[in-house]
Order: sequence, then structure tokens, then C-alpha cells
Amino acid sequence: MTTGLPADAPRIALLHGPNLDRLGHRPAQHYGTLTLAELERTVRGWAHERGMRLGCFQTDHEGAFVQHVHGLAGIVDGAIVNPGAWTHYQWSIRDALEILGVPFVEVHLSDVEERAKAEPHRGVSVIRDIAAGSVWGKGVDGYRDALDMLAGAR
Repeated sequence: MTTGLPADAPRIALLHGPNLDRLGHRPAQHYGTLTLAELERTVRGWAHERGMRLGCFQTDHEGAFVQHVHGLAGIVDGAIVNPGAWTHYQWSIRDALEILGVPFVEVHLSDVEERAKAEPHRGVSVIRDIAAGSVWGKGVDGYRDALDMLAGAR
């Protein structure tokens, strides 16, 4: 498939954790109505507009996520990460992202600060302090913001 982008276009990984494959079936007030495939098509289009190549990955399995991140070494220039529930406790994912050594932006569709008022664990992020930026509560538009942050980090 031809992308129309130069061979040296920045390569961005879009990484999704558990239950994000269920978008479109989850509470719309937190997650919107797009499916994961629709979200990925939208973000891929925004990446292309910014001269970036985008590869997507989603899993419900922590080990598969960590192995995938390890496999990105030397391949990607940045990442957008929505770790889902792993955000709050999965130190192995933090370690994998730190080892990867490229700028990444943490993204959440829902407003985690608002949700943390009723569910305090949602206010914890084990990756936020090593991320180049964080976006939450903007729905799919948060991914566009993340692309812009990554473009500025280059």
C-alpha cells in the first residue's frame, strides 16, 4: 500500500490496552460511540496529514503488550499509548515504555480526573511521569492532540 509519505516519515505506534477493542459497546458517556477500527482510521488520517506513518496495536494481554513494545525498538519514533486499566497499576508496561526510549503521549478517552472523584484508583497513572504528555477527557480528539505533541517533540 502506498502512503504518499517519504520513506523517512516519522513512524508512530498507536497502542491500546485491555477492553479498548470493545469501543462502541462501552458506556458512551465515557468512551464515545466510535469502534476501535473507526478510531484507528481517524487517527491514521490525522497522522498522514501531519506527515507521519501510524501502526496500530491492541491487546487484552499484558505480556503481548510488553513484547510488542519491545519489538518496536529501532522501528518507531514515538508512540500514543492508551493503556486502559493498566494505567493504574501495570509497572511492567511502564518499564517497557521506558526501555523503548522514544517520546510517547498517554491518552484516555474519558476524563480520568473527573472519574477519579468516584473511583479514586483512576487518578493514578504509573506512566504519566515518563510520558512526553498526557491527554484525557477529549474523546477521539485527544489522539489528534497527542499527534501534535509528538510532532513538537521531534
